[in-house]
Parts: sequence; C-alpha cells; structure tokens
Amino acid sequence: MNDINTACIIGAGTIGSLFAGHLGAVVETSVLVRRQEHAEALNEHGLRISGKSEKQVRVRASVDPEDLGDADLVIIATKAAAVEASARRIDGYFSDAMVMTVQNGLGCEALAAGHGSWPIISAVTFMSGVRHSDVHVEYELDTATWMGPWAQGSATFEDVQTVAELIRKSGLKAEAFPDLLPAQWSKLIFNSVINSIAAISDLPHVRAFAERDSDTDLGHLVFAMIEEGKAVAKAKGIELHEDPLGNEPGGGALRTNGRRGLRPCAVNARRRAGKKSDRDRLDYRRHSQGGTSGRRIGAHKRNSLSIGKGPGSELGSGKQRTFGWRMI
Repeated sequence: MNDINTACIIGAGTIGSLFAGHLGAVVETSVLVRRQEHAEALNEHGLRISGKSEKQVRVRASVDPEDLGDADLVIIATKAAAVEASARRIDGYFSDAMVMTVQNGLGCEALAAGHGSWPIISAVTFMSGVRHSDVHVEYELDTATWMGPWAQGSATFEDVQTVAELIRKSGLKAEAFPDLLPAQWSKLIFNSVINSIAAISDLPHVRAFAERDSDTDLGHLVFAMIEEGKAVAKAKGIELHEDPLGNEPGGGALRTNGRRGLRPCAVNARRRAGKKSDRDRLDYRRHSQGGTSGRRIGAHKRNSLSIGKGPGSELGSGKQRTFGWRMI
C-alpha cells in the first residue's frame, strides 16, 4: 500500500485516545465519537497524552463521519460489543481505507467486513492507560499492539508492516505477524480466565492469581482454566504464539518465574486513579438491583469454588479443591 497520511480513530475511550494522541503527532488524525460534547471538547482543546508519553495534539472530531473526510487508515477502538454498530456508522465512508480492529477475542473482523469492502487488519493490544477526561488520557502500560492480515480479507502482510511502522513512528509499540490467529488465541485464553475470575471474586489482577503454594491458593483455579483453554486451542489446530501460563520461552502472559504476578491491567490503573472500572459498574448494578441494599453479595461468608473432572481439565483425580477466599 501507499504511505499513510491520514488516520481516523473510531471510539475515543482509553485505547482509542492513545492511538489518536500518538498518531495525531505524525499524521492528520480524526476521531469519530458518540457524544457531541465529546467532539466539541476535542475540537476546542485537542487531546493530551501524559505518563509514558507527553503529547498535546490537534484532532478533528465529530459524531458524523461525513464531517471527517477520507482516511488511509481507520482503527475501530471501541469495546467489542460496539464494533458492529461502529462499522454500520461508517458504511459507505472511507472507501480507500484499511480498517484495523483492536478488540480482544475473535470475530470482530467479520462484523466490520459486513459493512464495507475494506481490507481488514486484525489486532490485539496490550497497552493500557487511565482516561482522566474527554481530552486527557494517561498512558500507563507501554506494551505492544500485535497485528496481522485478517485471513478472510484482502489486506496483505506488507499492508500490516506499513501500519506497524507508522504506529512505531508515533511512539507506540507494534509487532506485525503474517498470521495473528495464534497470538489472538493466546490473549483470548489469558483474558477469558483472568477477567472472569476477577469479575466473580472482586479481586484486581494481583499476585494471588499466580500463587499455588497451598491447596487453597487461587492460582490452582487459574492454571486449570488456562490449561483447559489451551486444550481447546489444540483441538482446533491452533498453535499458540505464547503460552498463557508463562512456561514456554518468551515468558508468556502470566509471569511466574522469579517474580510471580500479572501484567498491570486497566482495571488496576483505573482504581489507583480513583476511577470506576467496567467491573465496578457491573458490581454496582448487581448489588443495587439484587435486593442487597448495596452490600456485597455474600461478603460475610466464606464460600468456595470446586474443580473436578471436566473437558481439558488437568486435575485428573476428580477431587474437589476448595479455595478459601471470599466470593460475591
């Protein structure tokens, strides 16, 4: 493909703002947002990035893609649940652009492709930050965005390399893959385990997730679930890019050798900054709508989780293992 001179970011939450704030320093950048007041604030004040980078850039923002002109690169940086609606909004626009999706999980590329004939790039990102306001995001975790050509689309590996080069030029980290699927599965398994346990346990991503010194340590559950995810990937013929347990060369996502613990995450970052995470909002709805008068459900009890024989389980004995920590 030709050089990328213009970019449009769809969604200006934390990840979208990090892309917009960095790309805006090297190419003309626009932002498609949901709220008119958000667009007005960005147009008036620009976008500030602090933390790992210090940038103040001008962007053109609107709630209507008609106002944004053409773009060579479009990055859909919304939550996964909003990808299809976002693609529908730009149906008929950006006809010469490549579109990159950066959501966790699988299948967002097909949702985007259903609304246009754009070449599609698959991506997952590990960077994170804290959104302080509509016009200010703090860049906290400066890890890479992985990307590759969507197998069912027309984007080439050379296209991906061009996008990765631009992202690195902007000050962010990026790595291009000829086939992203193994990397997507690695992150999918890790996130589906860690985030689901965090949601039901009300624990942030902390050292406890990796501990297995005693029978009641939470790490037993984490490792068993990840092993089951690996078994599913193997059954589908997917060779993972890295071991989510961190047992293979390269370290994996779950750091256990020497210093046990997890990579920092957006939930932890938001809590340190006094902000609510998606999980906090879920807890509030669950508590307020569940007839508990705002109390933690079951916070006064010691409950347990049990693991027995199941598909992909490594616990072959079938015995129950009880974890002595509070459930909500």
